[in-house]
Amino acid sequence: MAKNLTPVWNKIAKHAMLPETTHDERARYNFLSNLNKHLAHVSQGTKTAYDTRVVPKFKEEHGRGIQNREELKEAIEKDSHYQIWSSLRRSTMEMRQQAGRSLVLRQAAELRDKAEALNNGKSTLVLNPSVKVPDYLLAVDNHLMPGSYHTELIEGDVSPAANYDSGIFVTTAGLIGRFNDGGGKAITTWVRKNHPDFKPKRILDIGCGMGHNVLPIAKAFPDAEVIAIDTGVPMLRYGHARAIDLGYNNITFMQMDAAKTTFEDASFDWIQSTMFLHETGGKSIYKIMKEVYRLLKPGGLTLHIEQPQYTDDMSEYEKFMRDWDALNNSEPYWSKMHDIDPCELMVVSGFKKEDFMQIGAKAENDLASDTTSEEEPEDFGRSPIWNVFGAIKN
Repeated sequence: MAKNLTPVWNKIAKHAMLPETTHDERARYNFLSNLNKHLAHVSQGTKTAYDTRVVPKFKEEHGRGIQNREELKEAIEKDSHYQIWSSLRRSTMEMRQQAGRSLVLRQAAELRDKAEALNNGKSTLVLNPSVKVPDYLLAVDNHLMPGSYHTELIEGDVSPAANYDSGIFVTTAGLIGRFNDGGGKAITTWVRKNHPDFKPKRILDIGCGMGHNVLPIAKAFPDAEVIAIDTGVPMLRYGHARAIDLGYNNITFMQMDAAKTTFEDASFDWIQSTMFLHETGGKSIYKIMKEVYRLLKPGGLTLHIEQPQYTDDMSEYEKFMRDWDALNNSEPYWSKMHDIDPCELMVVSGFKKEDFMQIGAKAENDLASDTTSEEEPEDFGRSPIWNVFGAIKN
């Protein structure tokens, strides 16, 4: 049965900071978006190959079943179907970065000038050259983006953020909405539904990137002071200019390391992160969560959106497939983060076990009418169906 196509790139929301695209550049994005969607279907054959070829062959050679992800990885990487699927998936990520960089680098100076014009004179963009990008971020080109979020190719550069903003549509196949804000919308809806009397006066978004997921929060609570922090200066410049052009004036974008902020104790009512913690390395995730506890007011709420954590009832096959990004997409901290027990993480950071919460969330997608109505297969990592964990500080 033929599958519906993904929404075309033209359907994403336009704003002053979005890079200009030619017909061929849009066509590349549309092709890659549909290839990503197609590969989700191809990946279903990997499970068939695993069950019918990889496991029987391993049992024949070793006299027992596969016991862990390491053995699974060694065995399945010899299978032709997995090799084809994995190499194609890797190629889509490489091509997506090539396509995005080619269109933003040719207009890097123009994008820089647009950001400077929107940011000029605004007190809501606070950059601090003394803040250093953590070593664990300097060591990685996250999801194969050369230079990751922080590298500046020209003075005042915003090209990494422009690349991310224009191209995230490709890797998500349009499933997180016109403004790429499906995560922020989903968590805002959950908070307003489940805590209708919650009226935060001060909100902190950590690892904000270009700020796409903090905008729905700021819109839902227009009287709140919203602060979004990151160490990637190009992301902050672009994100602030983008927010200003879209009409937001209650968000301050600040250059700051989430593991060692300069805010006062108990100074926030809500602390949020969206797909950020899996990009933190070493012991940083524990330092960040302890900082979250320090900054949160009594009665305050913290929530963290991520892909599903690895649990005892999750099969080794699913864990391995979810590890694909760690092994092949320059996300080396992914596995360790998803192996962590989130309740234990919160408790060792100071929160009480009885105050821990864990919910499921699915992106709110205002492009839903342009996507297929039939159920799509789970592709272990691309679907915008998330695990959200957090706590209320008491």
